[in-house]
Amino acid sequence: MSQMLIRPEFYVAEMNKALIGILLLALVVIVGAIALTYRGNPGKVTLTESGSTLLYPLFNEWAANYTAAKITTQATGSGTGISEAISGTVVIGASDAFMTNPQVESNPDMLNIPIAISSQYVAYNLPGMNNTHLVLSGPVIAAIYNASIHYWNDPAIEALNPGVQLPHQMIVPVFRSDGSGDTNMFTLFLSRSDPWWNHTVGYGTNVNWPKNPALHGAVGNSGIISFMAETPYSIGYVAMTYTVQMKQAGLGYAALINRAGNAVLPSMVTVMNAAQQYLNQIPADGRIAIAFAPGADSYPIATFEYVIVKKVQPSSAVAVAVKKFLTWAVSPNGGSSEYYMGKLDLIPLPQSVVSKVVLPLIDQISGPP
Repeated sequence: MSQMLIRPEFYVAEMNKALIGILLLALVVIVGAIALTYRGNPGKVTLTESGSTLLYPLFNEWAANYTAAKITTQATGSGTGISEAISGTVVIGASDAFMTNPQVESNPDMLNIPIAISSQYVAYNLPGMNNTHLVLSGPVIAAIYNASIHYWNDPAIEALNPGVQLPHQMIVPVFRSDGSGDTNMFTLFLSRSDPWWNHTVGYGTNVNWPKNPALHGAVGNSGIISFMAETPYSIGYVAMTYTVQMKQAGLGYAALINRAGNAVLPSMVTVMNAAQQYLNQIPADGRIAIAFAPGADSYPIATFEYVIVKKVQPSSAVAVAVKKFLTWAVSPNGGSSEYYMGKLDLIPLPQSVVSKVVLPLIDQISGPP
């Protein structure tokens, strides 16, 4: 059999073709990389977030659906979210509370950007009565937490609930043991509705709770719900973004006496009624407390939710990605649509607040000089 011979020039031609192909591919990759870098390449940026357990379900939803950047989330509590944003451990700190004046003075490079309106339940586990909405007031709740009221059938509770047969059982008050914006929201309501609490305990993401041997701490909203579900006759505070989990645990929740003296249940309408009282008073830095608002139908526990971010980000790419993400987050066609807000019982910011307060704050974010 004769052997077929292949001329050497054939090898050279084929090698040249392969080399040209490799060079063209490399050129495409280089040009593409240059183009992506020029645009800031937000799709390749990871935005780290930690903080509010109230906002954790929302950030999880956003992270699963937002495609322009990768979002990582951690439910660490608002206090940790603020401190980690300040230290640069994370890009975004989520919080139910804005930074305090001392924090702002020490960290003038930080922004407090409102992103939503939220609230919380005063929840309880009263066997056989969790489908009944008891009426409670700030002074009564303060007295429960400071051990002035010990039993569910205390005359002060009975006076708010005429005709209701309350059990002679010891009340177990529960609080957040982690630094929490929910604690800030709850204690701010108590401070504004009860003079003793205001002058003795005050409010914040962490407070020195009154000495009460019945008092128990739990970590996160999930921890509060789990403890209360297993503890009959307990009372605590739970973010409205955990409505499903709270109902699954079989807990009840109270109507609260508001500033006008009316008993009001938490709902999207009554929380928005409270927020409406302050919409024209929001300062340029976005920081405002709206608990115990005036108005006949205002629910007395309400707050703006915040993201805490640095004005100057570590790179231009991160700055572009953060601005794009936050602009999307407050858009009614983006992260503030009914798809996200409705399922978590959150209220989107009115567009007047977005345009006058939020977008100017977002515009202050930049890369390194």
